[in-house]
Amino acid sequence: MNTNDNRLNAHNEIDHIFKDLFPAQNMAERPEQVALCHRMLDAMLDGGIALCDAGTGIGKTYAYLVAGTVYSRFRAVSGLEPKPILVSTSSIALQNAVQGEYLPLLSGLLLEDGMIAKPLQAVIRKGKSHYVCDARLERRLGQLNLQKKNWRAGAALLALRKQLDMSEAAHLSHYDRERVCVPRICDCQRETCQYLAFLEDCNSGGYLFQICNHNLLLADAIHRGSGRRPILPDACALIVDEAHKLPETARQMFGVTLAAEDIRALTHSLQGERFLLAAEVLSDSAKSLLRKLNRPPEGKPFDYYKRSLVTPERSLTVIDRQLQGLLTPATRRRLDSVSSTVSLFHQGHPDMVFYAEEDARGGTMLCATISDLTAQLRQTLWRQDRPAILTSATLAVGEDFRRFKEETGLLTDSRVTESVARSPFDYQQNCLLYLPKFPPRQKAAAYYVELAKEIAALLDAAQGHALALFTSYAAMSAVKERLPDHGLRYPLFTMGRSAIHTTEQFKASPGSVLLAAGAAWEGFDFPGDCVSLLIIPRLPFAVPDALKEKERGNHPSLRLFIRAVVVPEMQIKLKQGFGRAIRTETDTCVVAILDERANQGKRYFEDMLAALPEMPITGSLEDVARFIRAVKGSDYFMEAAS
Repeated sequence: MNTNDNRLNAHNEIDHIFKDLFPAQNMAERPEQVALCHRMLDAMLDGGIALCDAGTGIGKTYAYLVAGTVYSRFRAVSGLEPKPILVSTSSIALQNAVQGEYLPLLSGLLLEDGMIAKPLQAVIRKGKSHYVCDARLERRLGQLNLQKKNWRAGAALLALRKQLDMSEAAHLSHYDRERVCVPRICDCQRETCQYLAFLEDCNSGGYLFQICNHNLLLADAIHRGSGRRPILPDACALIVDEAHKLPETARQMFGVTLAAEDIRALTHSLQGERFLLAAEVLSDSAKSLLRKLNRPPEGKPFDYYKRSLVTPERSLTVIDRQLQGLLTPATRRRLDSVSSTVSLFHQGHPDMVFYAEEDARGGTMLCATISDLTAQLRQTLWRQDRPAILTSATLAVGEDFRRFKEETGLLTDSRVTESVARSPFDYQQNCLLYLPKFPPRQKAAAYYVELAKEIAALLDAAQGHALALFTSYAAMSAVKERLPDHGLRYPLFTMGRSAIHTTEQFKASPGSVLLAAGAAWEGFDFPGDCVSLLIIPRLPFAVPDALKEKERGNHPSLRLFIRAVVVPEMQIKLKQGFGRAIRTETDTCVVAILDERANQGKRYFEDMLAALPEMPITGSLEDVARFIRAVKGSDYFMEAAS
């Protein structure tokens, strides 16, 4: 059988899976999903790089898992060397879902149909610091009197004798984790080493899919680019899900970061080794810096933090000199890392760009990245000889992928193909866009009073069940203070650092209202009636920083820079926020954008519409209330009244 026949058979297998096997399990056939899978397979067969913008509800995970499985079968019948498929994601939740939910279902269907003879297997790969070293664990246990140690932490240590992944040890202390994890150079040569056995198993050829996060993907690319030993096995194809996160991860991987947790961890390590005076000196000298890092950046320039680096830099220099030769290797590495990073941020470097951004905890992380990130991506990730699928719901604005290609170094790559798969959701029937006739005026002295009044009126029209996404914590706090003045009748939550706890409370309180900022614009799932009103007070334009200033220099005028960079980034962020509204085919929601610049005839009206699916538009609160009454059941209104 020739290659063309094999290719045709591969595409026929896709049709069989989506049109016969999935529907037999009461899974709806979605033409856009099937077409997306075919495009992904074509890119794999042609050795291309496919950019796939897949709307919410398309089912892109099954699309790329089926494409990858069929591609592997094509390689087998074509006599090609068996290699795994690498899947990179941004979130642990998606990694676990691929391994524990999506792939087992697909595997079961293919086994039952006779397409495969043994189950499809996937393994999740993490960095060394996530795994326990048997030798270091026994050494640590030998140093402790477990009867005097916190019993939960002690039990967590003992459990690691039969548990490789430390993320499953809930009560393991950070100090213990550092001392028992696999070191950077692992050469124990123990025949019974769990970690070495795990690596051998990963490379045995038994796993079709190797799953990792973007950090490990880029770390492997850096290793390969510098001639060092690869971290991950050679793959026949790369699939990058949540690909919109790749540029942000690359900026961190090809640069340096400093967060409050880095300084606290070093202080804790010094305390754990009984260097109490050194720990106290570091803690005192870093107080001003930590206060600033514990709060979100809110657009503050890098120099605002730079002034607070002087004292800790001096303290670290003294600690480094006085404790020379006295620290354990792990704490010595941590001290060297924090000391060199603080020095870099304070003294600067001509080939790097320095800026501040929000960290995962809602605080600030200082960042330094190389000037030409795209060149690094081209030299490491894209020079590897394998096809790649990059997919997300927010890669493009309309049909335009230019901004994403610029950020990832793919703008001039001839292998790139682009496709947009529209969401199957019926936004015309299930969604209503509200743009107030008289929006709050951002330059007015009473802006937050007007904004809180408008939000309160919307809450009454929709009977609560609302999520408000702010572009700053200051604006969120200002509205929170003023909402009670307008007769707020619904439980009110604000998302701070304990995001998971807050969202659980919100979901458990039907009819309630959640005010959020930062990370809440993406990644949180609120299906059903929980979010039936999505409020966006201001269009999510990025706050100017050093990165933007540098990029501004690449454009001949400010106007062209705004159209080429600032507006597309706002549109993608808006798409991400809008994605919190409709999560399933039966969800219904009012989306209220209260920014005066988004109103009809205003500067960003057309840009705003281009970022969102088509849906009815109104400026009437009565229409909002009428829509909610039409699409919601009686239980909805009982929740609001309780």
